[in-house]
Amino acid sequence: MKDYNIFDIIGPIMIGPSSSHTAGACRIGYTAQNIIKVPVTEVSFTLYGSFAKTYKGHGTDIALLGGFMGLRPDDERIVDSFKIADNRGLKYTFITTEDDSPHPNTVKITAKTNRLETWEIVGLSIGGGKMIISSINGIDVQYTGDYNTLVTHHNDSSGMLAKISTLLSEHRINIAFMKLYREEKGKKAIGIIETDENIDKKVLEELMQIYGMINVNLIEKIYD
Repeated sequence: MKDYNIFDIIGPIMIGPSSSHTAGACRIGYTAQNIIKVPVTEVSFTLYGSFAKTYKGHGTDIALLGGFMGLRPDDERIVDSFKIADNRGLKYTFITTEDDSPHPNTVKITAKTNRLETWEIVGLSIGGGKMIISSINGIDVQYTGDYNTLVTHHNDSSGMLAKISTLLSEHRINIAFMKLYREEKGKKAIGIIETDENIDKKVLEELMQIYGMINVNLIEKIYD
C-alpha cells in the first residue's frame, strides 16, 4: 500500500487536473456518511472508469475512506485514513470494475450499519473538487451538496411535499431547490431539499412527526 505525504493530498492533486480524484472523492465519501448518519461497520467502494485505473496513485482510496469517516478535504488526517479506519474497527474494501458508468470518475459505496441495514450510494466526481450523488438505494437523484440540505425518506403520498414546505416556511427557512425522486407511484420516495438557512434539531424533530415520514437527514454544506 502506497505511503502518502500531506502534499500529495492538499498540494497539486487537490488543485490540479486530478482534484476530482482526491477532493471530489473525499467529498463523495463525506456526503455519503452524512446521508447514512448511523454508525457503519463495513463499507466497500466499487470504482469505475479512471477511478478504477488510477485510484492508488492519486490517493482516491484514502480520500474516499477519509471522507466517509467524516474528514473534510482539507483535513491533514486523510493521509492516515487506513490507520484511522483500522483503529475504529471499520472494515473497508476497494473493488475495481470495467463495467460501464455514467461518468469516468464514479464510485458506488455499499455500507452496512450497526442496525443491520445496507445502504448503496453512487457518487460522481465532476472536477474541481465538486461531486454529484446520483443514486441513493437504487433511486436516481441529483444532489450536489452546495447547500444545507434535508434528505427525506418518506411514503409517496398526496400532500407530503406541501406539508414539508409549510413546516419549513413556519421556521422561516427558505427553500433554494426542492426535488422529489421515487421508486414508483405510491411507494418510497426521497426528497432533496436545499435551503439558504441553517436548520436546527427542532426542525428535524417536527419533520419526523409528519405522517408517512420514515427518516430525515441533514447534510451541512462543506464549503461556503
